[in-house]
Amino acid sequence: MNRKRLGYVLAWLVAAALAIVVGLAAVSTVGASIRGRGPLGNDVVRDVGRGDNAVTADPDVRMQRDTVTGDFGGFTVGCRGVVVYGLSVDPAQGWDVVSYEEGPDDDVDAIFVNRAEHRSIDIEVFCNRGQPQLDDIEDNTLPDD
Repeated sequence: MNRKRLGYVLAWLVAAALAIVVGLAAVSTVGASIRGRGPLGNDVVRDVGRGDNAVTADPDVRMQRDTVTGDFGGFTVGCRGVVVYGLSVDPAQGWDVVSYEEGPDDDVDAIFVNRAEHRSIDIEVFCNRGQPQLDDIEDNTLPDD
């Protein structure tokens, strides 16, 4: 009976160790894939004198532009290194823009709303290696009021 229990304990310890190794490998892999976003890097100039942690991109870095589109319309963003700018919003018919960030920042978002359909779309974009990257798009249902 004791050998059986010892076998179960040993099997449990091996399984736990394997789970930890797989978990660490997964977190390491995912972390490496998003590391390009991270905190603002060396190609960012912070205006420390202003006191509001404003960021500006290096003017020598060429801006890369892209537009996130959907039934809500479009949100055009531009990246200079890791600094992103919300350049323009173009709501589709029936949609309104509640707000959008112009940047410069490490991420910008835009919120579109369609009151007739009781929907809102929240889009968040950041820069990954100088290219606009969609971080999140939330399709929400609005209350009836």
